[in-house]
Amino acid sequence: MSHTLSIYLFIASGGAVGACLRFFCTSLVDSWFGKALPFGTLAVNIIGSFLLAVLYGFIERGELAEQPYRALIGVGMLGALTTFSTFTIETLTLLENGLWIKALANILLNVCACLLAAWLAVELTKG
Repeated sequence: MSHTLSIYLFIASGGAVGACLRFFCTSLVDSWFGKALPFGTLAVNIIGSFLLAVLYGFIERGELAEQPYRALIGVGMLGALTTFSTFTIETLTLLENGLWIKALANILLNVCACLLAAWLAVELTKG
């Protein structure tokens, strides 16, 4: 099996686990706190951001090999659990490198552009 194919299989396997975890976690948290606010989504975003930062910390210190763990856990499982974790770690990296303006731009662009895109989609699909 080629190296590239094996990476995609790691991503797919991790993604299946992450998607199931997302459904389980959001359902559980919503059953505890109700749906007045999207607490389930907030919970997976916080958990995913924390776990991705832990994973990258271990990889950076050489305690875990980048492959297959980045593909399996980082991209696959945590990517399916929440893409917010990727946004968080990328923004944190910018901040750690002293790139405050780029970090702020990343935050504003992601939040505002995504809200605008969602609003536009809703407007375009209204009957």
